[in-house]
Amino acid sequence: MFSKIFSVSLLLAAVVSAAPASKTVRSTPDKTVTLTGVTHSVNAGLGGLRFDPDNVVAEVGDVVEWHFLPANHTVAQSSFGEPCEPLADGTGFFAGFNFATAQGQAPDQKGNHCQMGMVGVINQNFDNQDFSLRRHKELAALTGVSVIPDVQQGGSVIPNPNPNGGF
Repeated sequence: MFSKIFSVSLLLAAVVSAAPASKTVRSTPDKTVTLTGVTHSVNAGLGGLRFDPDNVVAEVGDVVEWHFLPANHTVAQSSFGEPCEPLADGTGFFAGFNFATAQGQAPDQKGNHCQMGMVGVINQNFDNQDFSLRRHKELAALTGVSVIPDVQQGGSVIPNPNPNGGF
């Protein structure tokens, strides 16, 4: 209870102290405030070949993090028109395959998880059902084997901050 009262009082004090003493017009702001963003967590492979959630709405400055269950999963950026393929210009992100293999064994980088519905969308077009998550999954099902990007890029792999969280 005290913390709620204190924060409201502090906010009111800040508003009152921010009120200008005179009518001064400024052409530029005094300082820039950096937005911190929100972290969206996506589980890969929890409950089968799926991302949960499979539809993320994010703003500029937000972070989308994927948690991979111990299996052969990754995430790569593709276009709506060419699902299961990396962006043609090579600018998309690709998490790579981040799991241990036996000495002399290479990760198995082929597969049809995308074609089987393991597809997700960030900021889908809600105004046009021709570009919906449902439609994207339908198009993915019609493609051949997924194309694996040549290089891991566009993000960072970090240790699990909560190793006891079930992953």
